[in-house]
Amino acid sequence: MNASAATAESIEAAVLALGPGSLTEAALQAQIAPLFSRVRAAFRDRIYLANHSLGRPLDAMDDDIREGSAAWYAQMGGAWAAWEAEITAFRRRLARLLNAPRSDCVVPKTSAGQGLRTILNTYDDAPHVVATRGEFDSLDVILREYARRGRIALTMVEARADGRFDTADIIAAIGNGADLVVISQVIFNTGQRLDLRGIVSAARQCRAKVLLDVYHALGVLPIDVTELDVDFAVGGSYKYLRGGPGACFLYLHPRHLDGSLRTLDTGWFAKRDPFIYRRPDPPQLGEGGNAFLESTPPVLPFYQARAGQLLTLALGAERLRAYSLVQQRRIVVLLAKKGIVAAGGSEDRGAFVVVEDESAEAWASALQAAGIITDARGRYLRLCPDVLTTDAELVLAADKLAAAAGDRAATRCV
Repeated sequence: MNASAATAESIEAAVLALGPGSLTEAALQAQIAPLFSRVRAAFRDRIYLANHSLGRPLDAMDDDIREGSAAWYAQMGGAWAAWEAEITAFRRRLARLLNAPRSDCVVPKTSAGQGLRTILNTYDDAPHVVATRGEFDSLDVILREYARRGRIALTMVEARADGRFDTADIIAAIGNGADLVVISQVIFNTGQRLDLRGIVSAARQCRAKVLLDVYHALGVLPIDVTELDVDFAVGGSYKYLRGGPGACFLYLHPRHLDGSLRTLDTGWFAKRDPFIYRRPDPPQLGEGGNAFLESTPPVLPFYQARAGQLLTLALGAERLRAYSLVQQRRIVVLLAKKGIVAAGGSEDRGAFVVVEDESAEAWASALQAAGIITDARGRYLRLCPDVLTTDAELVLAADKLAAAAGDRAATRCV
């Protein structure tokens, strides 16, 4: 049995043993936790609540990567047949996760930023781009640098005084003549979810295209890019898909795959026949999404992403979302009992709990010293449990955060 079959079989058996219905801690610890024995052993004395950042890998990931490298050792250039098959499988799995109409709508990229640049570089004239100050740094830096160089005209919508973005402000900015709207499914620092349907509808009325960043949601929130009718989406496997860095993607709606949209971000893998070295002028690009491939791609990241994608598909985004909400609400209650106000566990937020305080970064450092792994983005402390997290860990994390907050308050009073 090869690694691909073994990975799929072990995951399918574990998820089948969970039974139908809502996820429970007891069942997850009995059936799913054993799939993560290596990372659990490494963190046996620590509590990991940074799943919104780097997702915990399955044991099978190592075997999957070895499969990809073994083809290299054994076949050298002949390994491309196996590598291309895995890249195709990666695209198919992502298409299912996104509810995309077909797999070639998904184009492998090494970062979400690469996907954004691909779309920005389809415009011959500088487009008017509307985005928010809540976009993750990867996209934010690219947008502002393109604007600085005069490659785009950029409108950045600001958050209100409470730190949240108002859909009405975004729609108003779109109404001023947007060509492209760049928006996140979940805001990375606060966890806010926006009214995507309202934003897409407003963009359609202005004939603007929409690029949706799903990186901070895919794998733990349901998403249907077909129903939303977004033009493009970018994301990756680093977080909830448990696939680490490098296994990212650009989604394009089929209406943009008829050959009329072309980008400067191209390369020999975008050719109709990459391994046939003809050079017609203009270049003849591949069909559908293959026209948006670039130069020689990495291959091991797609093996690396396999197990996490398979587990997410087997568990289902709906079940994962329901369980995440239960865990988040538990954290909010535990912290409230300690006098700490936290936001999370509601439908208008993503998969992590946020505690807003100017001491957030100091608290994250204190928690890490106590063996609780979280993180902070500015004044927002982020805590994200997952299917491996136990209630006892949440209780201890709340105790440690209360202690850190108390120590900080005492220091201020000195």
